[in-house]
Amino acid sequence: MKGIPAFCYNPTMIRRWCALIASVLLITPGCASKNDLSSTSQITFTQVKAAPEPYKGQSVTFGGKVLGARRLKEGTRIEILQLPLASSLQPILDLSKSQGRFVAMQKEFLDPATIPAGTFMTITGEVAGSVIMPLDETEYTYPIVDIKTLRAWTKDEETYPRMRPYPGMYWGPYWSPYWRPWPYYYW
Repeated sequence: MKGIPAFCYNPTMIRRWCALIASVLLITPGCASKNDLSSTSQITFTQVKAAPEPYKGQSVTFGGKVLGARRLKEGTRIEILQLPLASSLQPILDLSKSQGRFVAMQKEFLDPATIPAGTFMTITGEVAGSVIMPLDETEYTYPIVDIKTLRAWTKDEETYPRMRPYPGMYWGPYWSPYWRPWPYYYW
């Protein structure tokens, strides 16, 4: 028959193709990587802030801006202004979207000088209760998160690409995140 490949009639080739497809389907799920910062939990910061005790021991991912860090006997305490996370798990830069503050605790040694105030961070860890500390002239209840993974965002990652106009082939108003020197097009 014309149009049908010869291997379709060969039982050995059919078995080989079936074995190849089955092995690919079995191996592929093992190749999937998991982001260390991602959390399968759907617990929100608002829920934890309202009542941290019911969520004790559950995994959460929060982010925000570091307000201060201090080395204590039990570890390093990082005070963070909570900010919502983008899809990349990077905290958004709009401070008005904050829903409060929380404390992240690092049991192992972490030099507070490595995380200065103003650093944007994403933290994955377990809820460990709450602590009451002074905030200006009042007392504030901070949810505590024991850090499992910590990601500090650099200044380059905090800025979004700027769009710069450049004349294109027809000198139209084309926009690009990249600056292109003269000539604007190549022949």
